[in-house]
Amino acid sequence: MLLSDPESSVDLRPVRYQFATVRGDSYDDNWLVVDGTVTTPEGCWSFTEPCLLTDEARQVAAWLRAVAAGTVTVTAPDTDGELSPDTSFIEPLVAFSLADRSEEGTAVIRIHLSLEAAPPWQQEDDRDDIYQYVVEVRMDTAALLHAADEWDLALNPFPPR
Repeated sequence: MLLSDPESSVDLRPVRYQFATVRGDSYDDNWLVVDGTVTTPEGCWSFTEPCLLTDEARQVAAWLRAVAAGTVTVTAPDTDGELSPDTSFIEPLVAFSLADRSEEGTAVIRIHLSLEAAPPWQQEDDRDDIYQYVVEVRMDTAALLHAADEWDLALNPFPPR
């Protein structure tokens, strides 16, 4: 799933279950390893980490479709300037929020990247600021729906186990 505009991009792809064999544990059996490639004006990096459960991964496409439909509200920083995602997961490596919406039908979405998904040049102290490093991309409705469809297709080989 490619989330991009002319300045930045985040490409996320589920690549495998964390554990190849079923262990009989609803968490361990359903952890997905996600491959991420990020490009920003600051630089490029990639990560490959177990960061979403199969059920959580399906929430990503639903959230993108809700943004496209206009049913997700814009999330502003709190009074201390801290950001909170609209959609977050057990592992806080990747999360999402809506930064802005225009009347022309475009949305600015934030992809929150923390811990192992954060840029490698971040200072060690900053890596502990969960959800505060974001990549913002401006996308129109068609691009959001296309990204949601791409994500769903990529998840087909990974049903809940």
